[in-house]
Amino acid sequence: MPTRTAVLLPGTGSDETFVHAVFTRPLAALGIAVTAPPPPPGEAVVSGYLALLDRIADATNGPLLVGGVSLGAHLATAWALRNAHRCAGVLAALPAWHGPGETAPAAVAATASAELIERHGLETALSLTTRDVAPWLAEELTRAWRRHGPGLAASLRAAAGHPAPELSALRTLDVPVGIATCVDDPVHPSEVAGAWAGALPHSAVVETTLAALGADRESLGRAATLAWLRAWSRRWSRSTRSPRRNRPTRPC
Repeated sequence: MPTRTAVLLPGTGSDETFVHAVFTRPLAALGIAVTAPPPPPGEAVVSGYLALLDRIADATNGPLLVGGVSLGAHLATAWALRNAHRCAGVLAALPAWHGPGETAPAAVAATASAELIERHGLETALSLTTRDVAPWLAEELTRAWRRHGPGLAASLRAAAGHPAPELSALRTLDVPVGIATCVDDPVHPSEVAGAWAGALPHSAVVETTLAALGADRESLGRAATLAWLRAWSRRWSRSTRSPRRNRPTRPC
């Protein structure tokens, strides 16, 4: 493995508890230790995470594997674009958009959640938001939103308004990127994962489902890790075969 250290970031309104549940054991099987920092408060969620990646990279001997879920995948990829020389690759689970994303389903949902919190308070917003979702997702949202505290609405708005990397920028990223997508997730469409993969020079996509994620959080981490291993193998292969195509596959 080209690294022994991974820094993984959560999605909008999520937390490091979810990230550890998703990634820690799949990466431990490769001898890679996971660092999953808690979300910076409020509107500093974007700038705080990017600065934190810089600090961890400065303090680490060797390249970092970076990544995360949704917003975390966006931020890690943006960091990798500026720091490819000290990046061993990216684990991009559930990318939600590319470029500006105000009209993307995940951004619309985050903005709507922020409005609910501002108008009705956290507990009422939680009750309304979790009323019709799967029990596992309701449990995750309830824990994470309460842990964010009074800065949650500002954090949701900052995440919704932050552009993901443009496809033109992704075409320049010369590190292996493993992409995981849930084919039954309308908030993080698989078409976005496919667009990322089509732009990235060295990537692979592995599909899973929200149903699998609900039963086993590690299913998403295994999918992203498997995709990264495939991308890494292709990246460093000396084969003279025709360039890769990033067709999605399902994990065994």
